Amino acid sequence: MPIVRALDALSRQEKNAKFKAAIEGMSTVIRSGGNFSDGLLQHPGIFDRLYVNMVKAGEAGGVLAVVLERLARFMEKAERIKGKVKSAMTYPAVIVIVAVAIVSALMTFVIPRFQGIFNGLLKGQPLPALTQGVLTVSNLARNHFPLVGGLLFGLGVSAVFFRRSLPGRRITDWLLIRLPLIGDLFLKSAVARFARTFGTLLASGVPILRALAITRDTAGNVHVAEAITAVHNRVKEGDSVARPLRASGIFPEMVAGMIEVGEETGALPDMLARVADAYEEEVDNAVASLTSIIEPVMIVGMAVIVGVIVIALFLPIIRIIQLMS
Repeated sequence: MPIVRALDALSRQEKNAKFKAAIEGMSTVIRSGGNFSDGLLQHPGIFDRLYVNMVKAGEAGGVLAVVLERLARFMEKAERIKGKVKSAMTYPAVIVIVAVAIVSALMTFVIPRFQGIFNGLLKGQPLPALTQGVLTVSNLARNHFPLVGGLLFGLGVSAVFFRRSLPGRRITDWLLIRLPLIGDLFLKSAVARFARTFGTLLASGVPILRALAITRDTAGNVHVAEAITAVHNRVKEGDSVARPLRASGIFPEMVAGMIEVGEETGALPDMLARVADAYEEEVDNAVASLTSIIEPVMIVGMAVIVGVIVIALFLPIIRIIQLMS
């Protein structure tokens, strides 16, 4: 099927108005004598540099259909990995939200009722230290809610702006790949993304320096991007890919070793695909392990918080019973 007819068929099927307009715009560009990649360039918010450069390589080599098939597989696998990482973070987030809601309800509505009871029955007797601490937090949250809410909101906004700044990105990206448990997951995900992107670009005929530049821009982590930049500069000077990759200290030795074998045998794209397959499987296993560890830890943590509040409320009741007896 000619490409214009294929685009027209896709346009008729598309329900998203923005994407439908983009497809129609690409069809118009091709009808006016432009290339498919020229049409893609007019929509940078939809098609990134990786997509456009692979299409250009496919057009130059006369294998556009093959390149589009590779792009489809690449994007499906990338979305699958991203979805698994997000799913691993969803459960802890839900548990934290539920725990905060329960504790807030206890602090705001339940504990203040007990405070009046304790003051009336203990007749001036001092409250246990744990109970006094919980009551102080409850009074602070209830009587100074705008101040506490504004402080938390300010901290959240500050964290967002800190993350967007270069020093903030460097710190948070370093933590994401170095922290226990989650660091291993994010590092393996970054390695899988690097290998899949770089290998797909090389297999599609994109020159190695341009492929490294595009892979760097899609790395998603400052420190991984800096390691790829070092590889790019060394390759530009005539060095191999494996040596600067090994010297970066970010990528595991197994990755550098397999890339070195791929360079020596002239099968670098195939070797990168194997690395990507292996690390995507590692991400699957890491997500499963992380989920199995996080669930009991979060449940125990929630139980400890609620348990402390319950104990703090029962200690004065025990003292009241002792006074009455």
